[in-house]
Amino acid sequence: MKPLHVILAVIGGAVAGAAVGLLVAPEKGERTRSKIAKILKEKGIDLKKDKMEELVDEIEDEIQQHI
Repeated sequence: MKPLHVILAVIGGAVAGAAVGLLVAPEKGERTRSKIAKILKEKGIDLKKDKMEELVDEIEDEIQQHI
């Protein structure tokens, strides 16, 4: 397997797992998102919308380079 395939498989698995987890979550989405944000902040990770979009753009660029 190519390294890119492994990376894409891991990312795909993480996204699928997160989606299933959110769909079967016992709490409302807003409350779940706030809990996730709180845990990440406690760990020193600050996810802002513009940073996430930048990360997505970088991943897209990497994928396009390897296709």
